[in-house]
Amino acid sequence: MSDTLDDWAKRLQSEIDEQTRAEYGEAAFQRWQNPLYMGVMKNADGHGRVTGSCGDTMEMFLKFDQARVAKASFTTDGCGASAVCGSYAAEMAVGCTIEELMALTGEKVLARLGDIPEEDHHCAFLAAATLQAALEDCLAARIGVRHR
Repeated sequence: MSDTLDDWAKRLQSEIDEQTRAEYGEAAFQRWQNPLYMGVMKNADGHGRVTGSCGDTMEMFLKFDQARVAKASFTTDGCGASAVCGSYAAEMAVGCTIEELMALTGEKVLARLGDIPEEDHHCAFLAAATLQAALEDCLAARIGVRHR
């Protein structure tokens, strides 16, 4: 009985994987399986936390070296699309100046991802908004008005 259930679960997972590959493309599927830049960053210069309209919550962490983002990471309690978008947004942030980071939008995250299902586009906007919140926190700390 156990082998039958295991076989069914493997077939189901394989079908889900193939459907995800077809809808998101291979690069986003790989990021879905193994999101890069995921995790809490200790001693971050900036931290943002945003809950999207879908109910997913994302956190972004930024560490600057001089005038550029040296490290970025994220966490999310959301779906796979939130993890993929958070991963790409964090990757896109690394190496950015403050001005470049300010210009990082949900549209730019979507462009980097390629073709993802329209119902998941909001995840890219959540990732960008969370990145902006982390930047705002960093800038507030620099002028001494952080409210944690």
